Amino acid sequence: MSYKEKIDIDRIPNHVAIIMDGNGRWAAERGLERTEGHRAGVAAVRKTVEAAVKLGIKYITLYTFSTENWKRPASEIKALMQLLMDNIGDKIFMDNNVRLRVIGDMSRLPLPVAIAVKALISKTENNKGTCVVLALSYSSRQEITQMVKDIALKVKSGLIAADDITEDLISRNLSTNFMPDPELLIRTSGEQRISNYLLWQISYSELYFTPVFWPDFNEEELCHAIYDFQNRERRFGKTSKQIAENK
Repeated sequence: MSYKEKIDIDRIPNHVAIIMDGNGRWAAERGLERTEGHRAGVAAVRKTVEAAVKLGIKYITLYTFSTENWKRPASEIKALMQLLMDNIGDKIFMDNNVRLRVIGDMSRLPLPVAIAVKALISKTENNKGTCVVLALSYSSRQEITQMVKDIALKVKSGLIAADDITEDLISRNLSTNFMPDPELLIRTSGEQRISNYLLWQISYSELYFTPVFWPDFNEEELCHAIYDFQNRERRFGKTSKQIAENK
């Protein structure tokens, strides 16, 4: 029986975040250039988005390009940006009623890429299906730093008092304020670290690490992660007995 058949369709997580890792190693194992791994990774994005739509996942956030990735060789960055440009078409979005959002510092993107991304955000803003969120030029530490600055300015200007600062206020001042926190975080390729991704938002997320390289990730792998998620006990600081009594 496949994992797709095993999962409870009535308990699908609302928000799944993914660290798409392993494109380079996937290519190296096959004697290919790293860019070919990234190209295969784009195909995996399409498969995963289509699977998310079918499963009814409301938000899927993809770690597409981190601020640390700007340190990579210029030739690889150029190839990645070209891949993004070539694949920011509207077909997969409009055909599946998918909405696009972006978190991260878009000011660092090449102008044609930024224009294309913003145009697709605008075109899909009224779509009602799955919301695909690209973390582009994204750093969680930078996001949190900017949030602290924004709240500090509000305190300084008298708009709020220091005592008004709550966890909810912090969440509302992050770039992810339009969606719930992820219930499930997936990282591919066998690496078991967070890599500066949604550090505040994943406080209570279930973490799922798979050895599968991102280009090989597909609907069945996504269902495997969800099946694993559904078979965990999420306690949020409570005991198992308390959870059982509240069911």
